Amino acid sequence: MITGGAGFIGSHLTQKALSEGLGVICVDNFNNTYDPFVKWERIAAFRNHPNFRLYSLDIRNGAALEQLMDEYPIDTVVHLAALAGVRPSVTDPAAYIDTNIRGTLSILDSMRNKGVRKLLFASSSSVYGNSPNAPFKESDTALAPISPYAITKLTDEMLCANYSELYGLNIFSMRFFTVYGPGQRPEMAISLFLNNILQGIPIRVFGDGRSVRDYTYIKDITEGIFSALPYINGFQVFNLGSGRTISLNELIETIETVTGRKAIREYFPEQRGDVRATFADITKARNCFGYEPSTLLADGINNMLIYRSLRTELPSGITAE
Repeated sequence: MITGGAGFIGSHLTQKALSEGLGVICVDNFNNTYDPFVKWERIAAFRNHPNFRLYSLDIRNGAALEQLMDEYPIDTVVHLAALAGVRPSVTDPAAYIDTNIRGTLSILDSMRNKGVRKLLFASSSSVYGNSPNAPFKESDTALAPISPYAITKLTDEMLCANYSELYGLNIFSMRFFTVYGPGQRPEMAISLFLNNILQGIPIRVFGDGRSVRDYTYIKDITEGIFSALPYINGFQVFNLGSGRTISLNELIETIETVTGRKAIREYFPEQRGDVRATFADITKARNCFGYEPSTLLADGINNMLIYRSLRTELPSGITAE
């Protein structure tokens, strides 16, 4: 079962799982945090796959989840569903607490009640806050989330650890670091910058452009998730990042190089809830299940450009080669 299966990461993971001959129960509520058509479009290619089943439901509906666990021989739950995004959580923290924490509790209780023992939970690099201990290690205890979104993810990790201890669930919590690639959510920086630069629309730069992120390509993330599944035992936390940092200015320059277009930059103050830096130490994931990200930023952005060209007509002078 993949919750949030029609989302950005979920749809890529579904494609990977089906290609490996696994059956996938996709759960998604198709909410309107962004255009639901984008989600339907992502899963269109495998809607009729014999090993794919789609259920439109809210993860807070424990009775419906348990019914699915009765109906299908579910071995593992990959829990990706959540209200995502740091900045929106600052303006509506109650929605994030209700969906992300109540939703995860519903998943855990459903698994406990129906004897499903393995869970891979999608956490976030945001749980580290502005930790001075870069690169970030899973063993770091000085976690200080600075956004409601990050707080929900850290709370969910604590719930997962507790349910593993009390009820014997086997859970890996994966802290994702700024995942990007074809099909990325349209409001995320790389998608937004790519779209605006191609159309000659100004991009909004918050701060001086020197903040850094560990940008991780979607294929590396899905390979990491898939590689981890056979090893899930007890409760453990893992970083899934690229192990490299890129400044916001470098990101914009890379998009300019890939597209052959110059960005029109408009500068604004830093946003509340945004951290100064993310940087993953991926040693533990590498040693435990062979995680080895390999996609360079320019190559990943070029793949996004190709994907975009397949969906829309590119402006004159831009090619997908």
